[in-house]
Amino acid sequence: MTRRRWYFDGWIGAAGTASGTRLVLGHWPRSPFGPFSDVMIEHPDGERLLLAPSPEVAGFVARTYAFDRVEVVPVAVWRDGARWCVRAGPLALDLVTGRRTALGALLRAVPPPLARSHTWAAVCDVPARLLPGVRTLGSAGPGRREWYGARDQHRVVSVRAVLAGADLGCLAPVDPPVTFGFGSAPRTPSLVRITSTVETTGGRGAAPGSPG
Repeated sequence: MTRRRWYFDGWIGAAGTASGTRLVLGHWPRSPFGPFSDVMIEHPDGERLLLAPSPEVAGFVARTYAFDRVEVVPVAVWRDGARWCVRAGPLALDLVTGRRTALGALLRAVPPPLARSHTWAAVCDVPARLLPGVRTLGSAGPGRREWYGARDQHRVVSVRAVLAGADLGCLAPVDPPVTFGFGSAPRTPSLVRITSTVETTGGRGAAPGSPG
């Protein structure tokens, strides 16, 4: 049986809003698809939406996580100091980060090769489970498993999010936990430097090019 590992190196930013909508930004300067960003949105009623920049990315992500709707839209991310600006189809999102957390300072000492390691992810999963919904490894769809290696962390201190013309309100915890995959982002809004590894098994998993 064929196995392949797909490495994504970049940032995951997560924030809740006063409206109850939770948003998760993935910003990946290095990936098998080249640089890209995507946004996962979970509404208060539980509907899960993926905003992805291409059919190829949408197909791979939708086979790795669970969504009720997928939209292929232009996704642009740029940074202005501590402000991360995201424009993704109907979404305008600005995240402002604060200082590096104490955990982030410890994570910066993790060498990149170790951060890719399944063994390291398994070790980190033990303390991660003390946080509601947080996991660092698990099943990621049929024939897939995934693990995360965090390498830095900053708090998110403010958010401005407008979706389809509606203001989603001020910053709030990521609560309840998001349900796209095997684990949620931390309850406290944060931006995490991360390496994500997706291992696929079999012919279908090894072909990322077509959606669904």
